[in-house]
Amino acid sequence: MLDFDELRELAADVRVFVDVAEDKAEALRAVIAAYDVVLAIFPSAEGMGLHVIKGKEILDRIATSRTHAIYSHTAIAVPDLAHAKALKYLTAPAPQRIAA
Repeated sequence: MLDFDELRELAADVRVFVDVAEDKAEALRAVIAAYDVVLAIFPSAEGMGLHVIKGKEILDRIATSRTHAIYSHTAIAVPDLAHAKALKYLTAPAPQRIAA
């Protein structure tokens, strides 16, 4: 079960980390590299939209196995789904970007 308050707090921590960094793009890449699962959160008609930036395979494995797994996770706040998709594309490994 997702805890939306936790995701908001994680996204606020990431925002602070990126804001104080000299190289904001590199800070964002570092955050994404450091976690197993990274979710983009954004406002939506339902309240909060979610998009998996990194870790879809892990989440799929947990869902299909019906077991608990230990993984690190964080969230990044973005304005909308289009920005979430762009962030996923721009931070994917080069072979995945070329294939897309």
